[in-house]
Amino acid sequence: MESPVENTPVVEMRNIKKNFGAVQALRGVDLALMHNQVLGLVGDNAAGKSTLMKVLSGAYIPDEGEILIDGENVHFGNPMDARRMGIEMVYQDYALSNNLDVAGNVFMGREVVRLKLGPLGVMNYPHMEQETRNLLNRLKIDISSVRLKVERLSGGQRQAVAIARATAFDAKVIIMDEPTAALSVAAIDKVLELVQELKAQGSSIIIISHRLEDIYRVSDRMIVLRQGRKVSDTAVEGDIHEFRERVVAYMIGARDDFATEEVA
Repeated sequence: MESPVENTPVVEMRNIKKNFGAVQALRGVDLALMHNQVLGLVGDNAAGKSTLMKVLSGAYIPDEGEILIDGENVHFGNPMDARRMGIEMVYQDYALSNNLDVAGNVFMGREVVRLKLGPLGVMNYPHMEQETRNLLNRLKIDISSVRLKVERLSGGQRQAVAIARATAFDAKVIIMDEPTAALSVAAIDKVLELVQELKAQGSSIIIISHRLEDIYRVSDRMIVLRQGRKVSDTAVEGDIHEFRERVVAYMIGARDDFATEEVA
C-alpha cells in the first residue's frame, strides 16, 4: 500500500499564468509530478515548455497560480529559493565552467571549506574529489578522472557532469532541458541510461525534449503544451509509431483534451 507521501505529488503547479507584455506565454497550466516518476514535457517552439520550467526553477515569477512541493505551498523569488527546496535544473548549454575540472564543476558555488582565515577560505579539495568520485560511481558515469578539465570532455560526458551536479545535493526534482540535443547517438544512449539510473535510485525527473523517441524511452507520463496551454496529460504507452502520431496531433492542434475546460 502506498503511503500518503507517495500519493502526494512531489511537485504540483496549479493554474500557472505568465505574460510577457501582450504575449501570453502560459495560460493557466497545471502540472503534477509524482515521486520516482519521469515526466516528459513536449510541445512545439514557443509552446511554453521552458517558461513553465523556469517558473518551477525560480527564474521567472508567475503572474498567477501556485506551486506546491510535497503538498506545501511555496513561493520562489529566485533560483536559489527553488534550489533550497530541492529543485535543480540542467540547462541545454550545461552551464559548466570549462577551465575547472569535474570535481570543481560539481561543487561550483558549494565549495567545501577546510579552514577559514578571516574573509578567505582554504578549499578541501581531497574531500570534494572523493565525493565526486563516489557520485560518478553511484550514477555509473564513465569519466577516467575527476581532475579532468571539462573542456577536454565529450558532449555526452559534459551533459553527464551537469546532471551529476544537479543530483549531488539531495535534489527532490531534476529538470532537464533538451538533455540529448546535439549529441551523438552513442552519447544520447548514455544520457538516457543515466536518466533511467536516476529513476531507479528514486529521483523524480522532468524532461523537455523535441526528440519524441527519447520521451518514449524513459518517460512514465507526458504533458503536451500548445500555445501556452496544456492540451494532453497521459501515460506514455502504445508502440512508438502510435505514440509519435498522437503527440504530433496534439502539437498541431488536431487534438485537445482540455479545450472544453477552457471554454467553460
